[in-house]
Amino acid sequence: MSTAPAFYPIGTSGIPWGEVERAEWLSRQSRQRSYESEVLSVIERLRSRFDVEQYGHLGCGAESYPLMAIRSCDWRDDLPVVIITGGVHGYETSGVHGALQFADRHAEDYAGRVNLLVAPCVSPWAYERIHRWNANAVDPNRSFRQDGAAEESLALMRLVEPVRDRALMHMDLHETTDTDESEFRPALAARDGKPFEPCEIPDGFYLVDDSDNPHTEFQQAVIEAVEKVTHIAPADANGEVLGSPIVARGVIQYPLKQLGLCAGITSAPYRTTTEVYPDSTRATPEQCNAAQVAAVCAGIDYALANPA
Repeated sequence: MSTAPAFYPIGTSGIPWGEVERAEWLSRQSRQRSYESEVLSVIERLRSRFDVEQYGHLGCGAESYPLMAIRSCDWRDDLPVVIITGGVHGYETSGVHGALQFADRHAEDYAGRVNLLVAPCVSPWAYERIHRWNANAVDPNRSFRQDGAAEESLALMRLVEPVRDRALMHMDLHETTDTDESEFRPALAARDGKPFEPCEIPDGFYLVDDSDNPHTEFQQAVIEAVEKVTHIAPADANGEVLGSPIVARGVIQYPLKQLGLCAGITSAPYRTTTEVYPDSTRATPEQCNAAQVAAVCAGIDYALANPA
């Protein structure tokens, strides 16, 4: 668990960034891994078993990224829809690879019972830079609204719109990392001209339920399954995680739609955001991926057993 300095090397304290500062920030971002070799190649191998579609295109300067989704090949209009999203924050690696592993290893277990729609890497530019924001220094996971400023988010909303009111479950796969505190929250404060206020990074897995439509038993079913794979984040001394009260073991709540979060883009009764902690000394990358897969499977199993 990390503590970060208040200083950020771009901009002037107390003054929101303009175009000059955003350009300076962008100039500091470098490509560190390959969306094509690590994500698109995996999706391509799944093409013989699923319907694979390009639902959009992201252009960033000279770079071009197809936005890809995986669907059940036996899609039936009489079946409930389950949506799995990963990589909304591109640096949250297990969200991407957990979604891909679920599709590869478990999705066919649900054939004939649900229609699956998986968007494993919503923000490919950020995936390659291991960053939270997109190329415009915008957080896609605060942009899932009609007037949102992130094309990644708008493209996903267009993909989901036809099944928005038919979805039974939507699980959005995320991570909380030490770099949230050492880089991304200080950058956010600098970008917005606000003071940086340190937080304690929780050590372990937790979930974010919808405060406007909570389903505690669903969230707890997911927690119980994930606990077999990795540890659950305890509350801090104030009974909170990242400033939000613990409402059940390993569960906090946000108003998903109000905040423009990905998990709020459908009318699904069962909605949640997973948060894995990959920087823990008690977790490996393989465990983090497995925790995401366990969460997805447990969520679908609960939703099918308890149709709302």
